[in-house]
Amino acid sequence: MARVLSVTGRTTVALDAGWELTLTAPGAAAAPAELEGARDWIPAPVPGTAAQALRDAGRWSLDDPKPLHGHDVWYRTRLTAEGERTLVLHGLATLAEVWLNGERILTSDSMFVAHAVPVRLSGNDELCLAFRALAPALQGRRGRARWRPRMIEHQALRGIRTTLLGHMPGWCPPVHAVGPWRPIELVAETGPLRVRAADLRSTVCDRDGTVALTLSVDWRGASGAPAWVEAAGVRAPLAWTDPHTLTGTVTVPDPDLWWPHTHGTPALHAVRAGVGEAVVDLGRTGFRTIAREPGSRFALRVNGERVFCRGACWSTADIVSLPGSRAAYGPWLSLAVEAGMNMLRVGGTMAYESPAFFELCDELGLLVWQDFMFANFDYPADEAFLGAARQEAAQLLDRVQASPSLAVLCGGSEAMQQAAMLGLPCSAWSQPLFDAALPEEGARLRPDVPYVPNSPSGGALPFIANDGVTHYYGVGAYMRPLEDARRADVSFASECLAFANVPDAPMLAGVPAVHDPRWKQRVPRDIGAPWDFEDVREHYLRRLYGVDPLTLRYEDPDRYLRLSRAVTGDVMEAVFAEWRRAGSTTAGGLVFLFQDLWPGAGWGVVDASGTPKAAWHALKRAFRPVTVLLTDEGVNGLAAHLLNETAEPVPAVLSVTCLRDGEVPVARGRAEVTIPARGALALAVPALLDAFFDATYAYRFGPPAHDATVAALTAPDGAPIADAVHFLRPSERTDLDLTAEAVRDGDGWLLRLRSRRLARGVHVEDDGFRAADGWFHLPPGTERTVRLLPRHDRATVPDGEVHALNGRGPVRFKGVA
Repeated sequence: MARVLSVTGRTTVALDAGWELTLTAPGAAAAPAELEGARDWIPAPVPGTAAQALRDAGRWSLDDPKPLHGHDVWYRTRLTAEGERTLVLHGLATLAEVWLNGERILTSDSMFVAHAVPVRLSGNDELCLAFRALAPALQGRRGRARWRPRMIEHQALRGIRTTLLGHMPGWCPPVHAVGPWRPIELVAETGPLRVRAADLRSTVCDRDGTVALTLSVDWRGASGAPAWVEAAGVRAPLAWTDPHTLTGTVTVPDPDLWWPHTHGTPALHAVRAGVGEAVVDLGRTGFRTIAREPGSRFALRVNGERVFCRGACWSTADIVSLPGSRAAYGPWLSLAVEAGMNMLRVGGTMAYESPAFFELCDELGLLVWQDFMFANFDYPADEAFLGAARQEAAQLLDRVQASPSLAVLCGGSEAMQQAAMLGLPCSAWSQPLFDAALPEEGARLRPDVPYVPNSPSGGALPFIANDGVTHYYGVGAYMRPLEDARRADVSFASECLAFANVPDAPMLAGVPAVHDPRWKQRVPRDIGAPWDFEDVREHYLRRLYGVDPLTLRYEDPDRYLRLSRAVTGDVMEAVFAEWRRAGSTTAGGLVFLFQDLWPGAGWGVVDASGTPKAAWHALKRAFRPVTVLLTDEGVNGLAAHLLNETAEPVPAVLSVTCLRDGEVPVARGRAEVTIPARGALALAVPALLDAFFDATYAYRFGPPAHDATVAALTAPDGAPIADAVHFLRPSERTDLDLTAEAVRDGDGWLLRLRSRRLARGVHVEDDGFRAADGWFHLPPGTERTVRLLPRHDRATVPDGEVHALNGRGPVRFKGVA
């Protein structure tokens, strides 16, 4: 059923206080009565996890995460309500029992399934939850599988419905999900209307939006009472088709459509229903169409327009507590929007996020690629397992039935790839789970959302780049040259560009770089491989900056870290320039990962504290809806690609300047253009210059005449829109005459920056503030103003340094209070 936010006469009370927990040996207590005399109870947050409670009590640390699957974990609280209620448990991780006054009322073996249990309360009741140790269950489970994934530590997890987070050594901290990780509620029904199910479908036909609603109800009022449904302020009748069913459709003429924020406004409309005097709040929905383009390649059209989907693969807001609140999601999702991302993928190795996640994505205009929580394994095909998978999928789709942000449903992650890479025949790549059970639930409950059997899948091999959806690591783990991003003819990269991204200096205090064991422990790696993703990063550091990483670490560790931060962003920016350029057939790319799971040089482009890394800033430039990109076309010279994803044409001026020594213009060009709505222009830079100039140094007539080419896109009045820089070679450190001035305005602090020479990789270091933009290139003679954002409540006056990768030293700045 669609989410029912409220019903007249329904009262929902969150059971989020007064809980405590204790740990026992597996099976030490078969029932709550056997816990009598146990003294080691500690306060426990609900919703929450055992690791969270133990951390709060000082008994567990992410620096040394003790395993929890070898214990039974008991929770208890007292209930003071009286009378008939429904006990709703939205998620129990993982092998759980629910006891009321010493009587077991529920047994659950899935972390991903919610339960509703009718209870009669006396006003003084004890509610207990027992989370049985997973380790003995794993030892006792057997089953014949066609392959065994190396990345997951215990093969018996293929038959247990729990998150793989915490079970993937090499890139994930061993944090075990145990406890009531989703809310627990008591629901009282006192009104005449009880909604048992709600099926809500929003569609767009021609210029009209429609909402079709079916309510399954118990109605205690007058027979045949008038009923209605309302969407966007337009009301239509609901008809009784039998004593327990109401159906109807409301048509909204020419509504504002829902768009990803990069392409328009994510318009939402309230939906309500009523029976007699009772009112049902069904939240908000959006009118939009989304469809996969025909053919074997993968691309999405939203409201008829092809959308280049870009963003990242989501992990979790906090691997310890696995939170599901708006407050937990909000800062992370805001960073995704700020970076110009329009899609996040929730992968099959993670956990389903709560309705609050989708509500925020709806509001912010973020598309969601949703894997079902299946990954890598050859899963059981018996009816019991498939039936449980159907229930799990149906509950997820019920919760997000009205959500316009849901853009792709995917059977899971890398199961088909795992089979293919292990050499199994193509007949072994498919599974009933992905070919029947999951797509059938998707078609039944969200027929408006395209389904993909696996990520990756399609093509002669499931992971081939130029067909279907791929996990593209040609540039990245396979250490291919940057040109491979074009040569591979990528269709859609649902996962790509994983690097050990170095966090900013404040995050290094607890995890010293670079050879400290804690640092290397947190560098991602593929189990069994003789390399890690720091090695991958250093390959591109050597290739792009012409340095020997080993020597640089010895001789200048500070510069090693600065260049290491910059280089992964450089690679990402270059790859997305190839994929977004005019004429590219690539339809999307999602970087792996969005956020780190713990402090260190993880895959995340945002560190574990929520602070953007250099790679995030690079993606922010690469993802701008209106932008200029430069690509090296060899003997054809540089190409400037002007993109406009908005609904209106953009008049602009493109200026191109080739610089020697980062200062002296040696060639210039200019063009007045109008970038069409939802369109792109490709301009040959040689055509903009007055005479032949070897901007790519392809002809090599003598030494290079310049170091870099700057392209600036401005409005006709000179207001900056976007810029791009093509560096011909690594930049030597020199005197830049870089200046920085901290000034206050009505919203806080700004930093004004100017440089006599082209400054490369400009970034701010301040213990109290971070820059809203960083790691950018500052053209000579231009002023750039950067907003300074406080890192904490104690930050009052900025006091720090500005660094440039090609500067001889930092520039100090300090605000005046």
